[in-house]
Amino acid sequence: MKFTINIPPMLLSPFRRRKGERGGGRLLKILDLYILRNFLGTYFMATLLFLAVIAMFDVTEKLDAFLTAPLKETIFDYFLSFLPYFGNQLSPLFVFISVIFFTTKLAGNSEIIAMMSSGVSFRRLVRPYMIGAAVIAAMTFALTNYIIPPTNVNRIRYTNKYVRNKSVQTGTDIQLMTRPGEVAYIGRFENSNKTGYRFSLDKFDGKRLMSRMTAATAVYDSTRLYHWTMHDYMIRDFNGMREKITRGSSLDTIIPIEPKDFLISVNDQETLTTPQLSDYIEKQRMRGVANIKGFEIEKARRYASTAAAFILTLIGVSLSAKKSKGGMGINIGIGLVLSFSYILFSTVTSSLAVSGYTSPEIAMEIPNIVYLIIGLILYRRASKF
Repeated sequence: MKFTINIPPMLLSPFRRRKGERGGGRLLKILDLYILRNFLGTYFMATLLFLAVIAMFDVTEKLDAFLTAPLKETIFDYFLSFLPYFGNQLSPLFVFISVIFFTTKLAGNSEIIAMMSSGVSFRRLVRPYMIGAAVIAAMTFALTNYIIPPTNVNRIRYTNKYVRNKSVQTGTDIQLMTRPGEVAYIGRFENSNKTGYRFSLDKFDGKRLMSRMTAATAVYDSTRLYHWTMHDYMIRDFNGMREKITRGSSLDTIIPIEPKDFLISVNDQETLTTPQLSDYIEKQRMRGVANIKGFEIEKARRYASTAAAFILTLIGVSLSAKKSKGGMGINIGIGLVLSFSYILFSTVTSSLAVSGYTSPEIAMEIPNIVYLIIGLILYRRASKF
């Protein structure tokens, strides 16, 4: 018994080889542009729709703050940073949903069957998807590492002022290295007046103490970098068995530390570009500051998130290329579960780095490795049909 499948000519025509065109190269570019245009179009549309829903819920949650704050600050300082920030954070979700939605539609309309019938391999079919993933990954990299961090300064300042103040304003028993062989100690620091109490600065030559300066208060001048004014100070210089003591009521000095080096708030790492983040981490390590794990995780997360577009695109295409009996709903449901599980998995593995069980780089790459394996298995199965 013979079965005949009637495929509309409009589906086959872009993929048929023409006489004189070896491999149909030019027409296969039409396939690339067709998939790429629809993939990226679906991605940006999904991003806009989800951000509209997120913005609506955020307005409901922070309505009292928005009514209190000036409208100009709400729009330009908060939402112009909030929406790109969350859009970038949830980019893996939008990529996955876009691939699932568009590819399921192709499969449902028998367009993928038409492509395969004209000699297009599954590997060749995946290529324009990977080009689209590269575009999204490049955009995500630029936003995450360079563009969004400066805008986060205004957003965090806005939420601290009108929603909930999470900034650290007081520090106690602060000890850090200012330069090699130079250790500073502050008994208590109040950021409201930039004043440290019970200040001391010890200078060493190897293990030998060379001098020690103490002051009742040390005031930081925020208009000049690293500029401190000591009040009621005393300097003790040691030379063998001799000791020289100098006292005074006020002394201007340069000490290469500033309040943000030891008053670290929960979201400070989000305000630094990646080059600034790298410099900050190295500087804090040199000073012996212990609570920089969040900065190291943030840096590792930024690089690991770039690969997510490729991995989730591969999974999405492989999962939805075949026509499913359950239709688009089943594939979108699976896509939501996998994408949310990827984001949740990244959060869980970051806690391993916080606890010290593994390095931030390994912790952030674990989800990529696991989901890459899943993607390769699904790709191998899908390429056989």
